[in-house]
Order: sequence, then structure tokens, then C-alpha cells
Amino acid sequence: MDWVSNLYGPFFDAHNWSTVITSGNDWLIILSLVTIECLLSVDNAVVLAAQTQALPTKIQREKSLFYGLWGAYLFRFLIIGVGTYMIHFWEIKVIGSLYLFYLVYTFFRKTRVVRTHKLAGKSKSGLSLFWSVVIQIEFMDVVFSIDSVLASLAISPNPVIVLIGGMIGILAMRGVAEVIMKLMAIIPELQPMAYILIGIIALKLFLSIPLIDIEIPASVFGLIVIGAVIITLIIHYVRKGRQNQHERSDNS
Repeated sequence: MDWVSNLYGPFFDAHNWSTVITSGNDWLIILSLVTIECLLSVDNAVVLAAQTQALPTKIQREKSLFYGLWGAYLFRFLIIGVGTYMIHFWEIKVIGSLYLFYLVYTFFRKTRVVRTHKLAGKSKSGLSLFWSVVIQIEFMDVVFSIDSVLASLAISPNPVIVLIGGMIGILAMRGVAEVIMKLMAIIPELQPMAYILIGIIALKLFLSIPLIDIEIPASVFGLIVIGAVIITLIIHYVRKGRQNQHERSDNS
């Protein structure tokens, strides 16, 4: 069990924690890690917001994100401990990208079977729809944690600093996901847009594996997200304007 002590021992070192918490320099590093976490997690927030749309009520959507938050903290703790070996886990990226492609395919197919499953509140696995969504959220948290942990460990080798920065960043990312959820409720066109972005995210994830090694910068993806939102808003308000015009002509 020496390997467990080597990997996770720093998390249980009280002196290490007190040094980090009382160090201004360490908090500057944590702030930079939170910023990186938020930038790297824009795609994760889009996926989470889209996944929660399968749930019928706002309470269930927010509750699924809450349960997912604690699961994300647990997985982040475990992943940071083995962070030095994460470079060998590129297979998880392949699985994650294929799963995201499947989500896009399922959404745009919109067969009667899929709609029936949603109305019945059951997933194909036999789990309730709510817990199925929570498990999906946890799975994607693991996939997206890889890049965040590797980037964070490159900035600071201290796992406590990486853990604190990651936990704050995950909380901030969940806030972004909730904002996206609320916008989706107001502007329904944002949901198909989100799944188009998920397809781009899946491609981005797949291209980053070592065999291909093509990295789409977070800044470029951020511009894609902004551009997609602007185009979607234009489409929404054009449709809304046409609808209002038809209603006025019908009333006259």
C-alpha cells in the first residue's frame, strides 16, 4: 500500500494544508488554476446543461447538478492522486468522444422510442431518468477532468493547491451550467445549438489523443461558443419577429 501513501499522502498532511491556506503566493496560484478550470470547462458546462434537459422539471435539473457536484469533487480528488499517470489514459478520451457523438446522434434522431423513454421517466439501463442523468454527468466529469488536472499539475506540483483550485473551479463551472439551463428554457433554439457544440467538443476531444495530437485551443473554442450563441440569438429573434408579424396579420 506504499503507492497509495505516495499518491494521496500529501492530501492528509496538515502542515501542507496550513502552508497553502496561509500563503498569499499559493492563493495567487489557486486563482490562476480557477481561471484555467473555468476556461477548460466551458465545453463541460455546455454538455452538462444539455444533459439535464432530459429531466422534466427545473427542480430535478438543479438537483442532478448538485449531486453531480459532489461526485465531481470525489473524482477530482482521486484523479489528482494519479495525475502523473493520466497521460496514459487517452483511451478515456476516445470513449468520452464516442459517447458525446452518441448523445448528438440520439438528440437529432428524436425517434418515438427516445421520447417514450423520457415520458416514462426510465432510461434504457432500467435506472430512473434522474439517476441515469446523474451518472452521465459523473462520467463526463471524469473525462473532462483529465485535461484540467494535467494543466493544473503543470502549474503547481502540490496536489493540495490543485485540489483547492479544482474544487472552486468546478463550483464556478456548475454556475455557468445553470445559467445555460435557464437560457435554454427562455430560448429553445439554444438546445439544438448545444448539441451541435457537443459534436464539436467530441471532435476536439478525439483529436487531442496522442495518436493524432491536434489540440484546439480553449480560446478558439470559446470564440466558437460565442459565435454559435450570437447566431442562435439572431435566429430566435428573427423567428419571433415573424411569428409576431403573422399574429398581427391574423388579428387584423
